Amino acid sequence: MSGSGIGSDIGTRRTAVTGIGVIAPNGLHTDTYWKSVKEGASVLDRVTREGCEHLPLRVAGEVRGFDPSALIEETFLVQTDKFTHFALAAADAALQDAGLSSSAADSPYSVGVVTAAGSGGGEFGQRELQKLWGQGSRFVGPYQSIAWFYAASTGQISIRKGFKGPCGVVASDEAGGLDAIAHAAQAVQRGTEVVVVGAAEAPLAPYSGVCQLGYRELSTVEDPARAYRPFTSAACGFVPAEGGAVLVVEDLDRARRRGATVRATVAGHAATFTGASRWDRSRDGLAHAIRGALDEAGCAPEEIDVVFADAMGVPEADRAEALALADALGPYGTKVPVTAPKTGIGRSYCGAPLLDVAAAVLAMEHGQIPPTPGVFDICHDIDLVTSTARPAELRTALVLSRGLMGSNSALVLRGAAPEGR
Repeated sequence: MSGSGIGSDIGTRRTAVTGIGVIAPNGLHTDTYWKSVKEGASVLDRVTREGCEHLPLRVAGEVRGFDPSALIEETFLVQTDKFTHFALAAADAALQDAGLSSSAADSPYSVGVVTAAGSGGGEFGQRELQKLWGQGSRFVGPYQSIAWFYAASTGQISIRKGFKGPCGVVASDEAGGLDAIAHAAQAVQRGTEVVVVGAAEAPLAPYSGVCQLGYRELSTVEDPARAYRPFTSAACGFVPAEGGAVLVVEDLDRARRRGATVRATVAGHAATFTGASRWDRSRDGLAHAIRGALDEAGCAPEEIDVVFADAMGVPEADRAEALALADALGPYGTKVPVTAPKTGIGRSYCGAPLLDVAAAVLAMEHGQIPPTPGVFDICHDIDLVTSTARPAELRTALVLSRGLMGSNSALVLRGAAPEGR
């Protein structure tokens, strides 16, 4: 098991979330995203991307209506893939939400950037490879060498904004989204004032779609209403999605001094590894990660007010997650409210846990546990919130994520203290 050190004696600084930016299939702004999540709306639909018509992948969560040219300078657009366009737009929104929308010209070394990525720029890479094989090497642009790179979003956000603080990228599978937040929190504890952290993915180009066909967990059901139904007897895999979220995290005391709205605090994190698609083993691995995150947060199981589940949608994986909650939380594991809003938008790989974190922060702010769209016939012993949002006093949230390659991660968030509001 690996802990993040958020609650260790590295320092006494606490990490606050002060900004949220979202680009998702159900909303291009944080407010519209939350409205859709709270209402339990599903936007899963047939894949419409050109070149994907012949693929067994039929249903996905597409980001529609996103115009990068209206948000990002041409200089950056021409050298970046869609997954970085999402990240740049979400970062702008998060910085504005945090009241830090200006550049870092006055103190560039005080702001860092951390992102997570699963596959990088598949759409850009496919376009350039088609030019290479169809027209020749002279038609391949110079940006092919950087646009596909999984670290592109970290690099382009930092370059565009002039951020020269500690930067990094977590290159792993889906759980890396939570690990990136832990990495950012560690940077804050070590003295960095602000870190822009997040993940966004764009896995729906033909090349990316073909690569995903090797995942036995991928749903190939053609009916959007039945394609992604975790924790049910009809579970048949997960539906992929585009998009993600970016947060601004900073030292809690600094945030309060500058009058920022503290939306939540990052309290604890832990991660484990149990092997690719070994869902029977993920029970123990996820339970260890949950215990580690609780220990680091100094949090008792009964203090968790809501769990945002990983919700893989594979019967053995869903069973392992339900049992892991019981293992880690004891008798409370079958009583704590659980939700999985991603069933309405799909799993955007590393971007998925970031969207869950955004939803968890918003749920604590609004006192509403969002429902799990399209799921009603639950066959596991968990208190899954379905149909409609459930009003509740939410002080602490647990967010879970697992990756197809075997990573397990758990993150504990606490709602903002009264003086931070």
